[in-house]
This record gives sequence, structure tokens and C-alpha cells, in this order.
Amino acid sequence: MNFEHVSVLLEETIENLNIKSNGIYVDGTLGGGGHASKICECLGKDGLFIGIDQDKDALNTASKRLEKYQNKKIFVHDNFSNIKNILAKHNISKIDGMIMDIGVSSYQLDEGSRGFSYMQDAPLDMRMDQTKAFSAKDVINNYEEEELVRVIKEYGEERWAKRIANFIVEERNNKVIRTTGEVVDIIKKAVPSAARRDGPHPAKRTFQAIRIEVNNELGILEQTIRDISENLNPGGRICIITFHSLEDRIVKNTFKDLSTVCKCPPEYPICRCNGKADIKRITKKPILPSAVEVEKNPRSRSAKLRVAEKA
Repeated sequence: MNFEHVSVLLEETIENLNIKSNGIYVDGTLGGGGHASKICECLGKDGLFIGIDQDKDALNTASKRLEKYQNKKIFVHDNFSNIKNILAKHNISKIDGMIMDIGVSSYQLDEGSRGFSYMQDAPLDMRMDQTKAFSAKDVINNYEEEELVRVIKEYGEERWAKRIANFIVEERNNKVIRTTGEVVDIIKKAVPSAARRDGPHPAKRTFQAIRIEVNNELGILEQTIRDISENLNPGGRICIITFHSLEDRIVKNTFKDLSTVCKCPPEYPICRCNGKADIKRITKKPILPSAVEVEKNPRSRSAKLRVAEKA
């Protein structure tokens, strides 16, 4: 299957990245190379593009798609959370911008064998990096019931988390749960019929929660933003697209903290830290996709773009 992914908020992201033709720019979630193509279009032969992805399918596809551009390129199979080590390994001290499109790609959802989708029956997987051992099968079959409740409630914001976790545990007491279809069937039994009639697919929130847990998506986000900020040239920008309220909250709060001048405790009558802001928030409120984009690509509906600039 070809790695196809419709890039969300494409023009808005590129415009806010404020690209210099000879700059160094990083895409921390390379995917199919949609945002990357636009970045490389703006770079001259002295410009450097660095593409990072933990999915080897994405790296292979994007590297071929970007061959036609004249700028220098580096492709890295890794997680964006290792940005400091990645730059150090290539003797790069500062960059001029970085983008991240957080979450699962259209390809990963549509490729049934990856196990991300509740619409296709497949082995329980959900690993973005398939070289890792830990998968959705481990979460579903090995987590204690209370831990399952926490994951589904916290990461999926699922009101029926306790009931779903209980049904999962009851089912796995009989046999190992191996497929996404089995999990969907369990969720449908756990969620009351009235709730199933209203709102999204009953498995949507649980699958999202398990995916986030498997890939530690929320656990690495705040520190990654702080690491990017440290490695930005003055005027360099961070553009982050999220699709989940918890992710957006982390980005919003981290940007706010990094843009705060004084870090003294609130009980201090005057500033004693002589602090300074690390970044300037370009977007106090997130940029949302237009109605036209949502109509063309319904998966963009929940997307939010936040932008910050190195002070």
C-alpha cells in the first residue's frame, strides 16, 4: 500500500514557519512528506531539511518524494523526542524551525494490518515504530484493570472507561485477545445501546487512548517542545499541529510557560529571578482548518495549529 496522507493545515503551517532559503528546518513527523515537500520547495541548495519519523514506511516513501528538490536532506529513523541527540549526532547546534503533526497518519489508519483502525479487523498492534516490542496487545492483555481504566479515561476521555476495562478483563480471563475486531466487539457490549446511537463510533475513544499509551505520545511532548526551543536560532519557529484536546493543552501550557518572563513564585512581591522569555507566542489562539478543508478532508476537523518563535 502506498503511503498516502493528506497534510492538514498545510498552507497555514508553511506560512507560519517563515522559511529562509538557506535555513535548517526539521519535520519531526515526516509522514508521507506533504509538509516536507512544501518546506523543500522554499529551500535553496544551501538549505538543509531534516526529516524524522519512527515509521520506516514513511521514511522510505518521503525520501523518494523529496529527491527532486535541490536542497540538502537528512532522514532519521527515530522519535522526535530525541531531537537534541539527533542534531548533536549531525553536528548541528541550532535550527531555524521545526514542525510536528502529532498523531496517527491517514496511511496508518487505512493500512489495516497496522491495527490502528477500529473499522478493520487486524492483529492488535498500533506501534508507530514497528521495531519496538511493546504493542496494543500488551496493553489489552497485561494491564491491570485500574490501569486500563486510567488509560481509557485519561487519554480517550471516555465516560464508559470503567465498564469497558471491566469487560476487557472478563473477556481476557477466557482467552488472549488478539485482534482489533475482538476489542471492538467487547466495547460494543460494554457501551450501552443509547450511548452507541449518539455520537461517534463507540470504539473511537478507546482506540485513541490505547494508541497514545502504546506510543507514549503525551509523555514526551512537553520535554520535546522545551528541547526544540533550546535548539532554535533567534527568530526560529515551532509549528505544532494537534488533533486531541490533551495534546493541545500540553502545547498551549508549555508555550505559555516558555513565553513567561518571570518564573518567581506568585507570593514574591517583586521579581527576583531576572528571568527572560524563551519564546514568543505567535498564536495566542490556535489556527483551525477552514470549512473548505474540513469538507475535503473530514479528518482535519479536530486539528489545531499553534506557533511560537524563539525570543
